[in-house]
Amino acid sequence: MAVKKELGFMKRNPLNAPVIIYIAICLVSSLIGLIQGRINFRGSFFYLLKYFEYFLLFFLVGNNLRTYKQAKTYIFFILFTCFIVCVMAWLQIPSGERLSAPFESEGGEPNTFAGYLLLMMSLIMGLFFYSKTRREKLLYFSFFGFTAIPFLLTLSREGWVSFFPMILAFMFLNKKSRLPLMFVLVIGVILMPFLIPKSVHERVKDTFVEDRSYQVLGKKVHVSESFAARIDAWDVAFYKLSKRPFLGHGIPGGGTIDNQYTRVMIETGFIGFAIFMWLIIMLFKLAFRSFVTVNDDFAKAISLGFICGFVGLMTQSFGAAVFILIRIMEPFWFIAALVLAFPELEGAKEL
Repeated sequence: MAVKKELGFMKRNPLNAPVIIYIAICLVSSLIGLIQGRINFRGSFFYLLKYFEYFLLFFLVGNNLRTYKQAKTYIFFILFTCFIVCVMAWLQIPSGERLSAPFESEGGEPNTFAGYLLLMMSLIMGLFFYSKTRREKLLYFSFFGFTAIPFLLTLSREGWVSFFPMILAFMFLNKKSRLPLMFVLVIGVILMPFLIPKSVHERVKDTFVEDRSYQVLGKKVHVSESFAARIDAWDVAFYKLSKRPFLGHGIPGGGTIDNQYTRVMIETGFIGFAIFMWLIIMLFKLAFRSFVTVNDDFAKAISLGFICGFVGLMTQSFGAAVFILIRIMEPFWFIAALVLAFPELEGAKEL
């Protein structure tokens, strides 16, 4: 079903309702938190401003997109930006430190960079599968490899784990390339221990150092303190939810918890979490609808890449608060607006 045009600030879109209701829940929860002294005004104001910026970007792009030519221009500059960022990441490799995006504070944010690259690699794969010439395929294949090295050297375990659901999503949705993808994945897994750098080996081993122990099916499993913190996030969330289960503690009552789902629960309660999941499910359904209904190869490529990248980011959200991170969410919601507008552009196609 195509998005319908409507006069006014926003086009009529099935995503409007969950977005507006989620914004309202965030505001009400935060207002109560401010009145009761659980959160401070300055912190809450700037967090809310950041949250709403993403949705505003989504509405602005969706309302002003008119042709496929515009969409292609936007995607070109999104990928060109990714290329520049990766060049700067490659320049960091001799330092031996974890790679991160430029213009960040001391120490950087490698996990954020990994999430950004995950989304970009997914777009590049979508374009690769719908390329019509060998030259284009070679270009996108090379570009994917160029981004994959910095992605690997972020040493982000959440990013690495999220890569596999992304690939599985491509296998499920792109039937023509299912067998080649499966073959490449198997070969990659076999060769990986011999090809990946020492720093990656050490990072994987670090996950299972004996900092903390858990009983799993009667056996002791040893994990690092960092990994244990992701597990403990659920205990913290349910404890805080028991205090304020319906509307939560307000934003940013979730503190620095590295888990998107538990953070939403703490900040907006079960009501806010239900609306957030409604928003996520609706976005996924609408993106999938665009993928299956559009006929243009470019639109199919971007829709496929977005959906698979979305799957990867939802996985990464178990180990990071992905949906509040500017470097990931600005391109994510920008691309989401393009994907949801594609069915409407079928009649205004410009090559």
